[in-house]
Amino acid sequence: QAQLMESGGGSVQAGGSLRLSCVASGYRFGTQCMGWFRQAPGKEREGVAVVELDGRTVYADSVKDRFTLSKDNADNTLDLQMTSLAPEDTAMYSCAAGRRSGSDDNGYQCLYLYWGQGTQVTVSS
Repeated sequence: QAQLMESGGGSVQAGGSLRLSCVASGYRFGTQCMGWFRQAPGKEREGVAVVELDGRTVYADSVKDRFTLSKDNADNTLDLQMTSLAPEDTAMYSCAAGRRSGSDDNGYQCLYLYWGQGTQVTVSS
């Protein structure tokens, strides 16, 4: 059974950096449908950095030029380097992976099947 496990969260002051890591077991990160999501209290979950069906990495506008997604094929990890952190980045961060879903008639999208437990990131001002 596939499992994803995150690490690297913590508390940091504004302007600081953190590197989150997601290691997969029973699953091999591919070239699409994987990424990092976050959810802050009272807010909906949002994709922070996700690899779309065409293999492009798409970043949320709020993290562009500050966060970088990378994949290590040897270690089978998906990392998120976060810099210039701000209090609004405070959230539970989770990694997810899945596969393409859909049809020629209705179109295709990523179906995220596997989720980690999450790692908390807290940024203080």
